[in-house]
Amino acid sequence: MAKMKGGELIAEYLVQEKVPFVFGICGHGNVGILDALYQVRDKVQLISPRHEQCAGHMADAYFRVKHRPVATLTSTGPGSANLVMSLATALSDSSALLAITANVPTSQANRAPFQELYKHNQSDFPAVLRPVVKRSFQPSRVDMLPLALRQSFDTMVTGRPGPVNLDIPYNVFQEEDDVELPPSSHVFGAHRPGASEADVAAALELLAAAKKPVFFIGHGATLSEAGPEITALSQRLGIPVITSPNGMGCVPADDPLTLGFIGRNGAYPANQAGRFADLVITLGTRFDDRSSSTWMPGYSWNFPKSKLLHIDIDPQELGRNYPPTLGIIADVKVFTAQLLAAVVARRDLDASRYGAWRAEVSSWVAEWEAFIRPHFSDMTSPLRPEYVVDALQDVLPEDAILSLDSGVHHNWFMQFWKPRRPQSMLNSWGYSSMGFGVCSVLGAKLAAPDRPCIAVVGDGGFTMTPYVVCTAVEYNLPCIWVIWNNFAWGAIRDLQYGLFEGREYGTAFYKGQGSGQPYNPDFAAWARACGADGVTVTKSEDLRGALEQAIKNNRPCVIDVHVDANVRPPSTGTWQLPPIPYKEPVFGKPWIA
Repeated sequence: MAKMKGGELIAEYLVQEKVPFVFGICGHGNVGILDALYQVRDKVQLISPRHEQCAGHMADAYFRVKHRPVATLTSTGPGSANLVMSLATALSDSSALLAITANVPTSQANRAPFQELYKHNQSDFPAVLRPVVKRSFQPSRVDMLPLALRQSFDTMVTGRPGPVNLDIPYNVFQEEDDVELPPSSHVFGAHRPGASEADVAAALELLAAAKKPVFFIGHGATLSEAGPEITALSQRLGIPVITSPNGMGCVPADDPLTLGFIGRNGAYPANQAGRFADLVITLGTRFDDRSSSTWMPGYSWNFPKSKLLHIDIDPQELGRNYPPTLGIIADVKVFTAQLLAAVVARRDLDASRYGAWRAEVSSWVAEWEAFIRPHFSDMTSPLRPEYVVDALQDVLPEDAILSLDSGVHHNWFMQFWKPRRPQSMLNSWGYSSMGFGVCSVLGAKLAAPDRPCIAVVGDGGFTMTPYVVCTAVEYNLPCIWVIWNNFAWGAIRDLQYGLFEGREYGTAFYKGQGSGQPYNPDFAAWARACGADGVTVTKSEDLRGALEQAIKNNRPCVIDVHVDANVRPPSTGTWQLPPIPYKEPVFGKPWIA
């Protein structure tokens, strides 16, 4: 053993675990570890954004792209409190990061020193984070750090991944003890439980009895990197695939069997397939309200009329909303490989079995294309939403990573975007945090420096987190922000129009409220003031050129795109905010036998 300071032990463990980045902001509470990080700066780089929320979103995105966790570092009190939203986002979407938070010195605990939470328990900040992390550890001595570090890393990446909090009293960063580095932790994906032979056989029988099966894949499929196995299984059997936003990219988006997202703002073929399927094979999804038309039968799904084969690594998700016909706790990649092997061994199961079902699905795809395609080429000012989605699809390279913020633009991309690779469409799905897409593009770029990284964000979300451009310039991160500028909190304004007879209040941006004159800052000028490129696009014919130039310049860039606020995504399912009555689909209609 060697005598080491707590901060040195943490820094050396980060090196041992090959953590390349710490995203964090300095404060008096964590200044004691900064010198230790300085000593390992050639192996672990400290990236300091201008807000702690951004640090969390960056670490979240890094894991989503790379499937390797990194760390955040925040100070006592407000600095760590600013991390709550990004931790909630990561927990909701099963993304791993180590949140190192500082706390008051142990000698001052329960004496109400500067920034201590002590109402119910001394140094009680972990109680704030408890609902938004998988686990919180609070080692109060240097000799407690080795175990806490190893357990923190193991907890992050074992089973369903998620964020973990390591809360350190700030004297522990500087105090010394005779300690040694703990053993290396698990690598994400090292533990992959599979299904039993009996469960695989039962799943096979459900498949053999079905006439209209469909796959529904989510983030569990993405996290397990099960795309090749799911694609092989889907193509061998000719079974259509419905994807959640975090499952998009796992299977080829241009395959006729890939139907897209389901729910209110899903694609019509996906909702139709969900309504009429007699077997739904669910791989790593949760059946939340938006992907199930608020669980109303006939709008997206028809359980229990449809049988449900539900596979998830997290036992808590099995049967949460729909009791499965067969529920299996397993890693999606392992299970799909098991099922594929069983299908290959059984000669009566092939694509010919479901030919009539595929023909029915193809007719829905054709109906949907005939309905939506005409507006994709409309040349307007301001721009139609469909045109913006299509322009990005056309211009962005195949390896581009798209980082989407919360807002009405996200509804359009869920409905029409076709990601070409896994882990290339980043969404705040479970928690829908504004600012996620604005900030996460920085983490994506650090995870994939050779790939173009583009954030599509609303004007509201960007105005919440505009400091990201400073960080991009400071660290030479050539990210592109496409601002969906509709001069409003557009998604909520659309709800007001749809549910409250067109009465709008508190959702539009006006220059001098009540003037009727739309207002937003000059986002392009803001970018230029930060040292980045800035462009304003108000006509369709200018968008593709602006995107191409931004990619070519390879510099931080903001493209302010004025989008028609009066064109709304066509609903193909529904979504209810009880007790407000829900709206019927604009295209398609529910079906219950």
